[in-house]
Amino acid sequence: NMSAGRPFLACACFFTDNIFVGRYGLHVRYRDEGQLRRDHGRALRERGCRSEEEFGAALREIEAEVQRRKQLIHQSVERKAIISERYNRKHPEVYTLQDSFLAPDFLEIVRYCTSPDADLHGLLRYLESFSDKRIYRLPVFTEEFCQAFVDELENFEQSDMPKGRPNTMNNYGVLLNELGMDETFITPLREKYLQPITALLYPDVGGACLDSHKAFVVKYALHEDLDLSSHYDNAEVTLNVSLGKDFTEGNLYFGDFSQDQTPVPKYIEIEHVGAQGLLHRGGQIHGALPIASGERWNLIIWMRSSSIRNQLCPMCNKKPKLVEAEGFGDGFTGTLEDDAPETVNLCSLW
Repeated sequence: NMSAGRPFLACACFFTDNIFVGRYGLHVRYRDEGQLRRDHGRALRERGCRSEEEFGAALREIEAEVQRRKQLIHQSVERKAIISERYNRKHPEVYTLQDSFLAPDFLEIVRYCTSPDADLHGLLRYLESFSDKRIYRLPVFTEEFCQAFVDELENFEQSDMPKGRPNTMNNYGVLLNELGMDETFITPLREKYLQPITALLYPDVGGACLDSHKAFVVKYALHEDLDLSSHYDNAEVTLNVSLGKDFTEGNLYFGDFSQDQTPVPKYIEIEHVGAQGLLHRGGQIHGALPIASGERWNLIIWMRSSSIRNQLCPMCNKKPKLVEAEGFGDGFTGTLEDDAPETVNLCSLW
């Protein structure tokens, strides 16, 4: 995956920042033990990490996560090769995007957005808006596609194929690039269908020039991942589509925008609607409440704009320190040298 012939890269902060300590529901930055105690000791104690034994266990969890991240690229490439060679697809048709998978109302929205007179005001007539947080619900897929897709994912889950965690906070789910769905499904969905919509909704965060993504499916079930702690995404714009199956509770909640936080954030709660998606800015702080029964599968697409994130990494809030990556990496482009020339923000010219 290249952007104008350049490989996509990652920011070095991936190995040190935003490390989630599951047992205490806390994101930390980790350089060494002394720094961890200084920067996060109090927050850990407040969350119940009081003894040296408990601190040691948290430290081991953090160090294991750092090691996992360092091996991630190599292991992901290996898994993808094994899956490509050996996995027996149950529904091969779902791997290539077709208009018939998309809800007629979604296609109507895309038609509007690609028409010469399209504007934000006109687009909003087609969408359900939530508060002033720029969160929108829209139909995306047909019910039939969702059922076939979840059936395929369950088939993969039950196979003996190697499986990577979708991200640092979800243990259950599937990385769609490892399944071989990036080139034939997610990329055309982003480029042809989603970008005309995001260009109107989010021009200020790169919605008109989303040139890469990370796509995964997460699964919530009673004896697996129940909920998701408060966080923001490594994305400029996120699409979260509810694929089913039958579940109760498990609503999403949204707080402040990460770069505009208030002392007492106002949260709003939004229900999942099958086959429909929520679009929101990646920096919108959010989480998922526990499900009460059943199983919930969601497709998450983190969409990224290199011309925005090349200026400032959304995860460390600094100019990115670029390191090599595989595939779309974390959506950065540029040169690996520290003295890389300034990039032009193409979105500001759009």
